[in-house]
Amino acid sequence: MRALIELCDVYKIYSHDVYALAGVSLRVCAGEFVAIVGSSGSGKSTLMNMLGCLDTPSSGKYYLNGMEVSALCDSTLCEIRNRHIGFIFQGYNLVPSLSALENVELPLIYRGLPREKRRLLAHDALQRVGLSGRLSHSPSQMSGGQQQRVAIARAIAARPPIILADEPTGNLDSASGAEVLAILRGLREKGRTIILITHDNKIAAKAARIIHMYDGKITLDQSAEERLTDSHGIAAGDDYTETLPQTPPGATFENSNDTTAKIACEGE
Repeated sequence: MRALIELCDVYKIYSHDVYALAGVSLRVCAGEFVAIVGSSGSGKSTLMNMLGCLDTPSSGKYYLNGMEVSALCDSTLCEIRNRHIGFIFQGYNLVPSLSALENVELPLIYRGLPREKRRLLAHDALQRVGLSGRLSHSPSQMSGGQQQRVAIARAIAARPPIILADEPTGNLDSASGAEVLAILRGLREKGRTIILITHDNKIAAKAARIIHMYDGKITLDQSAEERLTDSHGIAAGDDYTETLPQTPPGATFENSNDTTAKIACEGE
């Protein structure tokens, strides 16, 4: 099957030999539900930025639906993000002065859609996440779980093929977190490609495929079936503690900069 997403030996190196990604190769096919899991500094956020066309590699290649996007200009990457990728973040990033419907509608304005079409898509997205009765509510009038569902509706309103979810349950109680994961699984069943970024192995275990990261490298890539029969005895939700590769000589690792403001400015 042709890969929707393909990274080929991708490095991201900052000044003073700071390796955020160190030779990452990855294929994701359409319709997969993939969790990328790792502790702080593992490179998972940098990988998300790369997959979301928010950053470009220092070396290596990134193909999105067969097109190399590694060296495209910022304006072209912005267009790709706006049309092909929906982002969900831990912090919701809703505009406090806007209603739920207006928050979901906002990125559709940047796509140049007429008002009637925007309203229809926004209303449909909120209905799909169970918030058709909260269209006029502002963020302050909603619970954290409801705000995150508005953020999901905003991400899916334009019906992008790829959803990137960065710690989407991090600020939620267990019941609200379970609702969010159920929505993501439902989107996958409708053919969306879901990539979930998390530090929590139990959350990652809900995905059909788990990719573990450590020091900018992929150290384990397992499907749900492989996890059940793994010869190392790693069950879904367990910590992965096998000896991991050493970092490149003289290299250090750190998280990439927060990019939510960049997306917000673009209306994604």
